[in-house]
Amino acid sequence: MNQSVRPALSAALGGCTIVIAVDRRSNELATALERHGATVRHAPALSIVPHIDDEALISATRSLIADPPDVVVVTTGVGFRGWMEAADEAGLLDDLHDAFAGAQIVARGPKARGAIQQAGLLADWVAESETSGELGEFLLAEGVRGRRVAVQHHGSGADGLDELFTGAGADVVSLTVYRWGPPPDPAAVARSVVATAQGEVDAVLFTSAPGAAEWIATARREGVIDEIVRRARGRRLLLAAVGPITAAPLRGAGAEPLIAERGRLGSLVRAVVTHFGGGHAPSLPTPAGRLELRSAAAVLDGRVIPLSPTSTLILEALFTAAGGVVSRADLQRSLPRSSAGDHALDVAIARTREALGCSGLIRTVVKRGYRLDLTTTGATP
Repeated sequence: MNQSVRPALSAALGGCTIVIAVDRRSNELATALERHGATVRHAPALSIVPHIDDEALISATRSLIADPPDVVVVTTGVGFRGWMEAADEAGLLDDLHDAFAGAQIVARGPKARGAIQQAGLLADWVAESETSGELGEFLLAEGVRGRRVAVQHHGSGADGLDELFTGAGADVVSLTVYRWGPPPDPAAVARSVVATAQGEVDAVLFTSAPGAAEWIATARREGVIDEIVRRARGRRLLLAAVGPITAAPLRGAGAEPLIAERGRLGSLVRAVVTHFGGGHAPSLPTPAGRLELRSAAAVLDGRVIPLSPTSTLILEALFTAAGGVVSRADLQRSLPRSSAGDHALDVAIARTREALGCSGLIRTVVKRGYRLDLTTTGATP
């Protein structure tokens, strides 16, 4: 046995295909999801381009050592860690820590605070909303006139803090530790939005607002944004964000994402696992137990039942009808052209019944079509 393979934690995400539109820590996120049974597709919408060797960053760091700041503003965890790594590479880390000794350190959210603590420092204040706006309002209320303020920026660059503090009379030192670059594989991003619109994906996870905005922009370019939003509103697709800032572009597109409670990757994974494994996904009550439908499986009475693509299409049509009759013609239209004939439909229905292990679950309605056999209460399609 390969000792490097970590054991499964649950089957809560069995049959789920999840797209992670993330560059940073994507392997860590994928591993966590896979341990709950998910199949993961990587489609980072943007890349992080570090500035570790940027002379401007080192020059600004030396300036802060020579003339220590009164306030240090940390906007992202990855950016602050990158700054500390750059200082360490340049042999400046101890001097930089000494320069921070008398400074007030403020953080834009819990991830920034975590990076501060990881560096052996303490945050004096944390923006609960994780917004630059709240952070700016706090420091303006404190007063920044005549104070030296070091601002570590996130990858999107301008967030208005430099101008805000300068206008209030502060001496601002601006540091951009990384920036957003183009996606590592634009074709993979395009494929992910098309697959999502076609129902081949159960969830898409986002950890940054710029990444979410670019994924949505790709969906618009591919002409599939309306179908993605329709599936999300119909609860057939879960869009999940690490925090409210990341969620903003998704809301702007008309979807209401699931938002992790604590702004951490672990919290994001738990939220997704709880959604699918905790009875929050759409379901229908049947005599054989509660039925859920996922992109590559059905979950019947807690059992994950793998399905072929054709069986998934048939079951989705019946599931959407929620016990109503679906005509043979409508079922044929939902299948690939190669499977759309009368005989092919009969074979597909038979194979779907066989896969479910419950032949009575799909009922034949003579001269009309087919329907799912449901009990009278508890449906949440």
